[in-house]
Amino acid sequence: MVLALVSTAGTATASDWPQFRGPGGRGVSDETGLPTQWSETQNLKWRLRLPGQGSSSPIVHGDQLLVTCYSGYGAGSNSTDANALKRHLLSIVPETGAVRWSREIPATIPEDPWRGWIREHGYASHTPVCDGKHVFVFCGKTGVIAFDTEGQEIWRTNVGTSSGNRQWGSAASPILSGNLLFINASEESRAIYALDKRTGKEVWKCESYKTELTYNTPALAELPNSRRELVISVPNEVWGLNPETGECTWWAKTELRGNVSPSLLAINDVVYVLGGYPRVASVAIRAGGEGDVTDSHVLWTSRNSSYIPSAVEHEGHLYWVDNKGAAYCLKADSGELVYREELDLGGRNPVYASASYADGKLYIPSRRQGTLVLAAKPDFQLLARNSFEADQSDFNGSAAISGGKLFLRSNKFLYCITNN
Repeated sequence: MVLALVSTAGTATASDWPQFRGPGGRGVSDETGLPTQWSETQNLKWRLRLPGQGSSSPIVHGDQLLVTCYSGYGAGSNSTDANALKRHLLSIVPETGAVRWSREIPATIPEDPWRGWIREHGYASHTPVCDGKHVFVFCGKTGVIAFDTEGQEIWRTNVGTSSGNRQWGSAASPILSGNLLFINASEESRAIYALDKRTGKEVWKCESYKTELTYNTPALAELPNSRRELVISVPNEVWGLNPETGECTWWAKTELRGNVSPSLLAINDVVYVLGGYPRVASVAIRAGGEGDVTDSHVLWTSRNSSYIPSAVEHEGHLYWVDNKGAAYCLKADSGELVYREELDLGGRNPVYASASYADGKLYIPSRRQGTLVLAAKPDFQLLARNSFEADQSDFNGSAAISGGKLFLRSNKFLYCITNN
């Protein structure tokens, strides 16, 4: 059901989920009392039909629930004309599902054509980020756009219009630190940008051919001296950048060859990195070094890893379900494998979404076989697998958790799930 437009505004709350994978990009919420089971007739508060498809995840800041979609070209469209491609940004009231405002963003052409692997994720794969006053959206070749909380465009900045050698389109999400907005535009210009969030002007640009095939969202590591480092994984290396200047202060060689898709996970000053192709690997690195820190700061490496979904940490353990449908648990301090359990999810690449943690549970949407609910403990336990039987479209986005509610998006609907 499509709900009516409303025009209310609000302020931020302590339970915000303001970016991809929530606060700090860690995929962790302190919410309690969330449901374990749901369906069309159980614990579903509302659902909203979306104007298009998308692999981006919903975010929440205060009383704004934000999500992006695409339409006009590609999946779900009868048009073969890329000129018709457009993105949508929706602001929704979390409590009711009412649409506060919706904006259309026509695409900059030419775009990567609808063929090959781009059909797996589409043209709305970047999750927005919000600071309570503005929402920032990365639309690949169409650029980075800032809107205020009433949906008025404030600024727009181009970060390149090139394509990678695979023509897969980009997927990394923007993140914020203070007045800086960080953009991984590896596809568009082989560069990482820091933009002034108030104006969209470039503060610095770290450009390198090594960022080819870098699809991950960077992370901010917190160092003991209250400094931060922007950490990103490129094929065969992990970099630590000064977030104020873009200077690469350290790097470590890794076994993550080929494209690197999972987003980095920073827990204080330790960064966990997964990915690579055709063989995946994972590595834990202590941030804060200088120069080549391969021998001094790499804590462990492992062949247990993930090609697409990212990891979450809870009580000294790392958890994820990989794109093939295998659930993993590793000891965060050593990389030792605690369990690997095959899940019967069927099909090719049955999982794209990353795990979200809350209330002792891991919520992991599979693409076509429902959302998995696992116990967040080193003994594997599948608590539930919840589906909406009437929705057979893909669920590619990760769950957002805020205000006692779980928000899921498919290629057709946005869902609000709660015990309340």
